[in-house]
Amino acid sequence: MTAVGGAAAASTVVPTTTTATASESPVTVRIYPGPVPLHGWLHAGVTGMRSDWPEPYRDAMAAVEESLDRVLEYANAESRLEGLEISLERGAPVRFPLSDAPLSSEAVVPSLSTVLANFREQVRERNALSARTSHVLFCWSPLNFRVGYGGTLTPNAELGSRAGDGDNEDNSADRDEHVDGALTVANLGATEIWDSRPITRNMAIHETLHTFLSPEVADEVGGSPCDHDLGTAVRTGEDGRTMEVTPMATAYAGPDELGGGTRFHGRGCHDHGEFHRHDGLENVDEWTYTTEPSQATLEAVTRYLERTV
Repeated sequence: MTAVGGAAAASTVVPTTTTATASESPVTVRIYPGPVPLHGWLHAGVTGMRSDWPEPYRDAMAAVEESLDRVLEYANAESRLEGLEISLERGAPVRFPLSDAPLSSEAVVPSLSTVLANFREQVRERNALSARTSHVLFCWSPLNFRVGYGGTLTPNAELGSRAGDGDNEDNSADRDEHVDGALTVANLGATEIWDSRPITRNMAIHETLHTFLSPEVADEVGGSPCDHDLGTAVRTGEDGRTMEVTPMATAYAGPDELGGGTRFHGRGCHDHGEFHRHDGLENVDEWTYTTEPSQATLEAVTRYLERTV
C-alpha cells in the first residue's frame, strides 16, 4: 500500500496485494491486474510474469500515483484538502471470465458494460465495494474494439457512487444501502500494441481521474460538462509543430480519424473549442504526452474531493 499525500507524497510505488474489505483511508484507489495472454507477455517482456504484473502495468500505476500526488500538491498549496491521504493499492488479480455470456460475440468480444459488470461482481465477491474507493482494472484486450481504450459507466462512474446491489428478491435494491464506489477499465493492451508507453501512462491516469470528476464540477471549472474538455493540447518547440497533450485530452486532442494523435480516436464527448486550451491541428507533425494534469483538471478534481470526502 502506498499513501499519497503528506509525508508520503514523494514515495515510490511498491505494488502490494491487498485483500482488505474496507479502507482506513478516506479515499482509496485500488488497481487490479487483469489477465495477460501469452502474446501480451511476448510484447511486454517476462518481467513480472510470476506476480501478474507486467512492466506496462507497473509504469501505469506509477503514473497514476504521480497524478494523485499532483492533485494533493495543488490543493495543499491553496490550503485545501489538508490532511487528506489517498491510499493507492494493488488489488489481487482479476480472472476470466470478464463476460459470463455463453459462446457468442459478447463472450469473445465483451462490451464495456459487460466487462464493468463482471469486474464489479468479482470485487463484490471479495466484499471490497466501498463508496470512497475507485476500483481500476488494467486489462489487456488490444483487439476488443467494444472496450476501446477503456472507460466507466453510470451508476459507478464516480467516487462516492451509489448503486443497487441487485440481491433483493424483488430486484428493487435500496440505492442508499448498497454503496459501491467507482469502477473503471483501462485497456493497456490496446495502448501498448497500437500506440506507445507514454499513451499507456496517460490513459491509465485518464481512466482513473474519470472517477474523480463529475459533469457538474467539469462545467463549473471549464464551462463544459464533458471532463475531456478539461485537458489541454499545447504546441511546443521552436516551430510549434509538436503538440503536447495532457491526460484528460489523450485520445481526444487529435483529429477524428485513424492515427490522429492516438491510433484510434475516443468515442466519448469532446469539443476542441471547449478544451481548457487547444492550439489547433494545422501543421502538427508530432504528438507528445505529458502525465502532468492540466490546471483545470487539478482544480476540478480538488473541488470534487472537497464535496465528496
